[in-house]
Amino acid sequence: MNDNEIIKRYGSDLVEMTYTLLSHAGLSEEIGDRDLRVGIKPNLVTPTPASFGATTHPEIVEGIIKYLQDNSFKNITVLEGSWVGDKTSEAYINCGYKSLVEKYDVKFIDTQKDHFHEKDCAGMELSICDSVDDIDYMINVPVLKGHCQTKMTCALKNMKGLIPNSEKRKFHTMGLHKPIAHLSQGIHQDFVVVDHICGDPNFEEGGNPLQTDCVMVCKDPVLIDSYACSVLGLSAEDVPYVGMAEKLGSGSTDLSKAVIRILNENGEVIKEFFADKNDPYEKIFTHRDISLDISVDVDECDSCSACFASFTSALYRMKDEGEWKSGCLPRISIGQGHKGKTGAYGIGNCCKEFDNYIKGCPPREEDIYHQLGEWMEKST
Repeated sequence: MNDNEIIKRYGSDLVEMTYTLLSHAGLSEEIGDRDLRVGIKPNLVTPTPASFGATTHPEIVEGIIKYLQDNSFKNITVLEGSWVGDKTSEAYINCGYKSLVEKYDVKFIDTQKDHFHEKDCAGMELSICDSVDDIDYMINVPVLKGHCQTKMTCALKNMKGLIPNSEKRKFHTMGLHKPIAHLSQGIHQDFVVVDHICGDPNFEEGGNPLQTDCVMVCKDPVLIDSYACSVLGLSAEDVPYVGMAEKLGSGSTDLSKAVIRILNENGEVIKEFFADKNDPYEKIFTHRDISLDISVDVDECDSCSACFASFTSALYRMKDEGEWKSGCLPRISIGQGHKGKTGAYGIGNCCKEFDNYIKGCPPREEDIYHQLGEWMEKST
């Protein structure tokens, strides 16, 4: 498979779809040595089923494992760490991965419990989980979905699951984009299998899945992220870490040279076109800029994704129900940048010095929803 190729399958049998894609791509030949240690990195950001639009379908990972074992690869490890605020151990069970790894007798590593070390990532020192060094060939299995802070998340950002929670918090104080780009130089992903089945086009934690029934593969994480941007109605320039990663040498954003091939159930190419053209198989999503939508109500500074996502979900829920009036309260503060400061209203333990704040790291969406309602009532 060439670096400029994106191969796609549509359908409902995710195991078979994935297996066919890997066979067509010649993954076993790409890896080569059957004794290499192969790592599979899904997205288990929260302990919610894949149908919710946030996590990788276990059937896709099953297709990968089945393909690898059928081609005599025996040293296979699934490794992942949920976002700050949720436990990987819960996602491991609730998302169907415990039964999966037991069925195929492969190893699972919870990177939230892993040791870690510092690594020079193209001039930026980042903490990387030790288990990454035990992998010879990394298969990344992200979900193509939106993100309330970076607008899009796919291959490059999915590597955040292989850093410790302390570093995840640090990423947010650095503005997310630059460290995500540099992480692409610290953790090399050799092959990308994208779960494009029903990712939520707005929120990383899911809740509003958009059904597309597609799995696709690519070798270049920057290229597939550039294409993911286009699917979500964005350009690579709208998601700065994509272009930053290209400048660091992690891949290409040039969709005019990227060839998309659509396969049928027999693994035959039924359509071929360049990725910068309109994809007749995709319903392009019109992106909703959440940060701009809520800017009048929110003072955000270095907030972690889990906390910000819980807050925005609760706020949008109130707006959808007609319970929220923009500007009726002073701007609500959220994020690590508010630690030690004072104010009227805050979200999370970082704002514990505020007159009114919602406890938690991160607070639960339901708690935020009810507390916002109480604040609204008192203000009227």
